Amino acid sequence: MRRDPWETIPGHMAAKHDQIKTSRGGVSEHSITLHTPLLRGARRLRIALVGLPGAGKTTLFNAVSSTAPQTGELTDTHRIYRACTVQVGLDEASVVDLPSLGSLHHLQDDDLSTLKYLLWGNDRPPVTAHEPGAAPAPFEPPDLIVQVVDATNLQSHLELSLELSQLGRPVVLALNHMDALHRKGLHINLRTLSSQLGMPVVPISALMGQGISELFKTAVATARQGVCPLPQAPSPHIASSLEPLNNALKQPGIDAAFRMPHQLLLMLFGSGHGYIERELQEHFALLMPSLNALRTTAGLSLPRPLAEEIHADRHHRAATIFEAALRPGPLAPGRGWRFWLDAFMLHRQWGLLASLVVFAGVLFVVFEVSGWIDAQTTQRLIEATSHWQPQSTAGVVARAIVDGLIGLIGIVVPYMLPLLLLLIALEEMGLMHRIAFVVDRGFHKIGLHGGVAVPFLLGLGCNVPAISAVARTSSGRERLIASVLITFVPCSARSAIILAVAGKYLGVMGVIGIYALTLLLIAVMGMLLARRQQEVGPGQVQEIPPYSLPNWRAMLHETWVRSSDVLTIVTPLLVGGSVVLALLGHFGFDGVINTLLTPLTSWWLGLPLVLGLPLLFGVLRKELSLLMIFQALGTQEINTMLGTAQIVTLLVFITFYVPCVSTFAIMHRTLGRAQAWFSVMLSVGVALGLSGLVRLVMGLVIM
Repeated sequence: MRRDPWETIPGHMAAKHDQIKTSRGGVSEHSITLHTPLLRGARRLRIALVGLPGAGKTTLFNAVSSTAPQTGELTDTHRIYRACTVQVGLDEASVVDLPSLGSLHHLQDDDLSTLKYLLWGNDRPPVTAHEPGAAPAPFEPPDLIVQVVDATNLQSHLELSLELSQLGRPVVLALNHMDALHRKGLHINLRTLSSQLGMPVVPISALMGQGISELFKTAVATARQGVCPLPQAPSPHIASSLEPLNNALKQPGIDAAFRMPHQLLLMLFGSGHGYIERELQEHFALLMPSLNALRTTAGLSLPRPLAEEIHADRHHRAATIFEAALRPGPLAPGRGWRFWLDAFMLHRQWGLLASLVVFAGVLFVVFEVSGWIDAQTTQRLIEATSHWQPQSTAGVVARAIVDGLIGLIGIVVPYMLPLLLLLIALEEMGLMHRIAFVVDRGFHKIGLHGGVAVPFLLGLGCNVPAISAVARTSSGRERLIASVLITFVPCSARSAIILAVAGKYLGVMGVIGIYALTLLLIAVMGMLLARRQQEVGPGQVQEIPPYSLPNWRAMLHETWVRSSDVLTIVTPLLVGGSVVLALLGHFGFDGVINTLLTPLTSWWLGLPLVLGLPLLFGVLRKELSLLMIFQALGTQEINTMLGTAQIVTLLVFITFYVPCVSTFAIMHRTLGRAQAWFSVMLSVGVALGLSGLVRLVMGLVIM
């Protein structure tokens, strides 16, 4: 019997619909259907990925998995499974990547545990009570099965589809490798295939991330409806011959012992399934002679042995469905630029090259466009106020306020706004989603998802909006790791120092060396932080949207939304910090500060004592620290006062120590006081450790 398509799964799958309104960029407003109760926590949907070898289910799992999926062996086997929680819109799903499975009927010894999990999960039925060991799996049986099939070899996969339809659970068919199918000039009629199998069919390309979002949306909707595929009965001549055996197996004791759909039990026993035979012999030994006799009798009226006839019938039905669904020729004639651009952007290797091209474009904006804007705005303001050197306390405070506001302008106008506009435009066009998908696997190495690629790029301009972006798009462990790592991304201010000092005194290799050290540090710190933070967030189903032109009105609105909070948080702290440090210098505490910082500047870093206060001013803005270094040394040719080892040590320390007060403020808001101070202490420790190591190594090399 086929379950009523509109019947809902009892218990935690029951759903009702609410309407919520949302807007995009303040331009339009529309309604979204909210299904309640949400499938989260104890109500979380359980999905099993199954498929033949080479179907691509592991590639699909990798595309949506968390940064640290759970791995284990199914009970009494050496077959590995992987499991993780995946975010699907507002819902969550526990996804299990099961070992490859060829058939439910002809199982190898280790494959049996996969069938047991699909049937019973961690709940042992009476028939397994005598077996030693634990339940088939450490988690509950799936609410829904996603079968991943190779579209280029569909017919061989359809036999397993017909077998899975007998499990009495909703099934969704993920038709993978559709791009390869189209390259062969073939097309599959999805509606016909879905109708023939009685299950939803979703075309995907797991390797390129296409269709995955729609697949999981369909899986959630199917589970809510509780629609199970129609268990296709065998051909009439087989059904007729099996009728006596079918009636003999219809005993309450047998059904209760096996707790599996009766049709599946009948077909497995009729096929001579070893496990079913052993358990019937163990628990119903008195019935076995008659059951065996009925099975033998059923085969006498068939043209070949019963097991072979059942298999041949299933093979024939799979071939019939395949022939009905397959059509020559692609769905649409020719392939446009979107297809070929996706083939490049979403390719596993070429996609990384495409990501580097976008990265280079962002660097161009940071160092060329933003640099030009900075020269036309901030630098002119600095020059205009450079002659104002008040001596009174009120004048010093006023000058400090002006310096703080100029520093704010130097963050927002040249770097924050242009980068935000650029990255929002790339998001609107659909490019950033593709980059996030391509780099996702690499980011997993440091405990993050590819979705944080956008904030990391934004961090090249300024860490403040980058951390703010992380706070909006992530939570928990990932938010903490990403925010801390972004503080090590060389923002425009630190890049200006690297280019100004390393570029002048160390050459191109010196600049490359500083940036290479930064990348290495971020990778190592990411892996260490991922180990420290044991709680793993859910995986993400990354949607690959169609290409589109950006909506400028929406872009401007989104830019304001993303930058307004930053302005309200940063402005008072930047201005207040500027006033405090200016007053310290005004009342003659600079000498005291330099003396107090002697253990850092002179003893540890090997730098002149007068550089203590300039380094302290780096918490306001890094370029200000560089300007004060020039003033403290009395020259802009610092190589006349510092040796090569001292210049490298100074660069490393300035690059990594203490994020500026603006960055600290946004971290305090998004992560809380404890984690913000943890980030500060971590950056100080890293800066001290690396600069001390560099000083030691450089000293040995020069000697």
